[in-house]
Amino acid sequence: MFIAPPFVFKVKKPVNLGFLDFSSLEKRRHFCQREVELNRRLCPEAYLEVVPIYRTGPDFSFKADGEIAEYCVKMRELPYSWPARRSLGEGGFLRELLAKGLVGEKEINRVISRLHRFYQSETPNPEIEQWGTPEKLKISTDENFAQVQPFVGKIISAAAFEAIRHFTNHFYVANEKLFRDRIQEHRIRDCHGDLHLDHIHLTPKATTIFDCIEFNDRFRFIDIANDLAFLAMDFDFEGKHELGNLLLRKTAREFGDPGMLKVANFYKCYRAFVRGKVESIQATEKETVDPQAHEKQATRYFCLALRYAVSGSEPLVLVVMGRVGTGKTTVAKQLASELDWPVFSSDEIRKTLAGVPLTERTAPELRDKMYSERMTKQTYKKLLEHGLAALEAHNGVVLDATFSSWANRKLLRDACIEASVHLQVVEVDVDSSQIKHRLKARDEKTTGEISDARLEDVEKLSASYEPPSELGLDLIHVSANDAISDTVRAVLTGLAEKQVR
Repeated sequence: MFIAPPFVFKVKKPVNLGFLDFSSLEKRRHFCQREVELNRRLCPEAYLEVVPIYRTGPDFSFKADGEIAEYCVKMRELPYSWPARRSLGEGGFLRELLAKGLVGEKEINRVISRLHRFYQSETPNPEIEQWGTPEKLKISTDENFAQVQPFVGKIISAAAFEAIRHFTNHFYVANEKLFRDRIQEHRIRDCHGDLHLDHIHLTPKATTIFDCIEFNDRFRFIDIANDLAFLAMDFDFEGKHELGNLLLRKTAREFGDPGMLKVANFYKCYRAFVRGKVESIQATEKETVDPQAHEKQATRYFCLALRYAVSGSEPLVLVVMGRVGTGKTTVAKQLASELDWPVFSSDEIRKTLAGVPLTERTAPELRDKMYSERMTKQTYKKLLEHGLAALEAHNGVVLDATFSSWANRKLLRDACIEASVHLQVVEVDVDSSQIKHRLKARDEKTTGEISDARLEDVEKLSASYEPPSELGLDLIHVSANDAISDTVRAVLTGLAEKQVR
């Protein structure tokens, strides 16, 4: 793209990515024309024409002299495109306005109103609506998983990849009627297909939505919920969860479409995964200046996709509990890393409250006081305070503690109910022989251990452990006998399975 105010000229790269084929000059001309035709549906004033670029020797020109070397889309420049103009109050792209704190309910309503008129103007037909079936949708999601496979273990972990794929494929099966119902309700239209913050421009007088998908019809022949989920996901990506949720709730109400909210997390997961794929591919392109920046963005998008797959869009307190020596702290830290959530440990909080260095084992004469009922109650209270406070910034948190008593688990559940946040508990367990082996190894280490529990404490602590049978559907039980990666994969897959139901 190059800018010559008051115009912008867009040139397509001669690439073939499978889902996109601009490999020949004729194909680039065709898709330039399609770009103009399709985008005029939402912003006819911005898309002007397709212009040939001529080559005469080493020079290029718009003048009809020489052979046609390329085609480009000629657009009218949108106000606020240059940093120097940002003080003129002419408006801006939604991401820029969001960064300045200038996006609220009023701006959301403007976008919804413009999109509502657009969707209503698009007449559904059988050719379009077939792409709302699970069979057709699976073409795109299977393609995504195949194209991301080379990046597994590099940009996305195998555990996260499998959890997202499990959520996606099982959602189709468990919700087939929902997909069919949405076709019957004519929710599948010829949509925008690439509806994110950078493709929406606001001025005091105009709402401009541009740059729709032109290169592959199936990416536009989608559920309206799919289209809007991209924008909601983009708000979440920027840490503006309240705006993403507001967009979907208001749209569902304005469109008379309560079913939209039932498929929103599925489509947000899909959209975040696609963005992770695109960033991963861009990181491998020869002309990319900063591949690490693209890899970092890809990791963030994949992480967001994982969060949708295992916890949806609402705040979640994820507790990792179990007997001593089961490896719950290691599991908790790895889950927190996968989800990019903070993790809080009862062992760390207890020692901090007592003024004991974290990696120093508590002296025998202090242990009765350290592990008294009063100190334990204070520790768990502080653990919950830290965890619930962190939800405001992170939308999810991992708590690492034994939660060995019914009373402490009741405190946990009551606090989550009062805060109106979802709770999910993972109980980690291993064979008794493994526990003894791990605690013996812990005894032999001189530094680095935060937990005070040792081999001599096993019988006493095991006898006082009350199994969390009262948690019912809020509990996932996993074995940690094998590698940590297997345990984490089992937890993530189990969480994804619950999201499908």
